[in-house]
Amino acid sequence: MDIVDELREEMIEGSVKDKNFVVEKLKSILISKAENADDLQIDSPAVIMVVGVNGVGKTTTIGKLAKYFSNQNKSVTVVAGDTFRAAASEQLSVWADRANVRIIKHAEGADPSAVVYDAIMSAKAKNTDVLIVDTAGRLHVKANLMEELKKTARVVSREFPTANFYKLIVLDATTGQNAMQQVEFFDDAITLDGIVLTKLDGTAKGGFVISLIDEYGIPVSFVGVGEKIDDLEEFNAKEFVSSIF
Repeated sequence: MDIVDELREEMIEGSVKDKNFVVEKLKSILISKAENADDLQIDSPAVIMVVGVNGVGKTTTIGKLAKYFSNQNKSVTVVAGDTFRAAASEQLSVWADRANVRIIKHAEGADPSAVVYDAIMSAKAKNTDVLIVDTAGRLHVKANLMEELKKTARVVSREFPTANFYKLIVLDATTGQNAMQQVEFFDDAITLDGIVLTKLDGTAKGGFVISLIDEYGIPVSFVGVGEKIDDLEEFNAKEFVSSIF
């Protein structure tokens, strides 16, 4: 409704020529809103904690991020911090092999913070550029999950204070407005720095991120556009808005 109101004002003030004139004005408003959050600049040494509910493509996204940074000649290690979902670390290992990066993991059921602690010690010893941490996504027990994420974040801040610490949430483009609730849960717990939007290769347009950016000021950093390891792109507001129409 805010967008419609803004568009109406523009049309009243200007001279409406035709439908294309209105559409272009609408596009410019959407682009402006999509660019309404500061771009996330990831600098090394970096710890990237990847969060989100189960099924949004977190593990796949971590594999793609690992390849993205590896392609920039950065040393990358991924961390199997989801110790609760069956075979989560094995799935992450497959993506680590594809990206040709190291992985730190413990046995299933281990304390995620202990896994992250060991990974930080290893990263510091090896001067690793980027440490990417997988996390559990059990939103149905959100109180326990959020406390767990807070604990993990405290471990990173305490044990690796010289690192640049980023928290990215992975959102499924097909989710729609439910994504707002997901962002609210995670942002309240750990203060999010960026969004990764997945599954944009299908029919989903992901238009809800315009509202997210407008309300929370959290930028979309990356978009997943396919299943392959290189199918990850930096977010471009103009291209994103054009794809909606």
